[in-house]
Amino acid sequence: MDFISLITFLLFLTPAPSSSQNLGNKNNIVLTNRKMMFLKQENLTSYAVIFDAGSTGSRVHVYNFDQNLNLLHIGNNIEFTDKIKPGLSAYAENPEKGAKSLIPLLEEAESVVPENLHSKTLLKLGATAGLRLLDGDSADKILQGVRDLFNNRSTFKVQSDAVSIIDGTQEGSYMWVTVNYAYGNLGKSYKNTMGVIDLGGGSVQMTYAVSKKTAQNAPKVADGEDPYIKKLVLKGKQYDLYVHSYLSFGKEATRAQVLKSTNGSANPCLLAGFNGTFTYTGEKYTAFASPSGANFDKCKNIILNKVLKVNAPCPYSNCTFGGIWSGGGGSGQKNLFAASAFHYLTEDVGLVDQNVANSKIHPVDIRNEAKRACALNFEDVKSTYPLLTEDKRPYVCLDLLYQHLLLVHGFGLKQKQEITVGGGIQYQNYVVEAAWPLGTAVEAISALPKFERLMYFI
Repeated sequence: MDFISLITFLLFLTPAPSSSQNLGNKNNIVLTNRKMMFLKQENLTSYAVIFDAGSTGSRVHVYNFDQNLNLLHIGNNIEFTDKIKPGLSAYAENPEKGAKSLIPLLEEAESVVPENLHSKTLLKLGATAGLRLLDGDSADKILQGVRDLFNNRSTFKVQSDAVSIIDGTQEGSYMWVTVNYAYGNLGKSYKNTMGVIDLGGGSVQMTYAVSKKTAQNAPKVADGEDPYIKKLVLKGKQYDLYVHSYLSFGKEATRAQVLKSTNGSANPCLLAGFNGTFTYTGEKYTAFASPSGANFDKCKNIILNKVLKVNAPCPYSNCTFGGIWSGGGGSGQKNLFAASAFHYLTEDVGLVDQNVANSKIHPVDIRNEAKRACALNFEDVKSTYPLLTEDKRPYVCLDLLYQHLLLVHGFGLKQKQEITVGGGIQYQNYVVEAAWPLGTAVEAISALPKFERLMYFI
């Protein structure tokens, strides 16, 4: 056996050193039966650069893992992230410009990752609901422009599948991995995990772990549709996830549905004194209130019957809304983490403290705030909710009421059920953002065979 073959064989037999071993091993010496190998500390880490191309903006996340999949510092934080607006879907008429809009984020990521590790650092971009909803081949052209940009401009490792539209099942499962990774739940029983509701601009995902029996009895779906159950193996534990993405039920997409429902007439979900338009995926909708202002009950009726369609026929024993199987509930859904727009809105209206990563809240709290908001005149919104940005103010009644109805009448939560709402999770002495890109990185590395994983970090 030659020397190279011997070293390869010994690496295969030797487990990766734990972080506790490294703390007492100044030179990070890996002992084998016949050889000593000296590994520099920086070579025991791996970076991942993940782009989240959402419906309202694009964001880059940079993560640094040790050989045990623990997150390491990046500067003074546990991750690096930055964002730009608008999202790629706004460039349907100019795909090349859309791709170039990512250059500032790409340059920031390149400055964060040590230059000698660029060629080993995976670069991925996942586009979500915004691009899924574009007509024709617009999305394909935008994504091809991004591929060309990454291949020609980036110094990172760009694989053939690095740029894609991730389906709702992927987005939901990645978010579930993120939350349960950050809480330290991976490797535990499914009963000890948290379910996740992720409300974006174009879609909303519900994901939670179910029993093997529930997974085996899940309804079959038509060809081309996402299955209800996704199987994952994480930290040696197999999980069966119920995951469903409700396309066109995100915050912005729902606004468009509600405005469209009144066919250009005064809308009971808007506040007195507002008269304007709302644009979503390139289409403009008339948005103006009646002289008497918003009407809580009439707005509720539109959301329940014309948007959520809660009375639609249900072919299964348990449904959410629109005839969609609910997964049956269970222990994996007992504790819920509500992310993204749930966090942004509850923070903007003062229901949760903006200075903490996450908070406990109940659906009834959102309902009560919706009643308060719907009674306002538009001119009073700025002083009542000073954290709301100008573009959100006209829709505060609608947004709050929709979130409440989605939780209670859509997903079947009790009014006083406690849920966690947040944009981040305490991880060690830091806060990691509750976003699906972290789950993407964790799942990808977890899927590597042991030997390949060891080589990935060397």
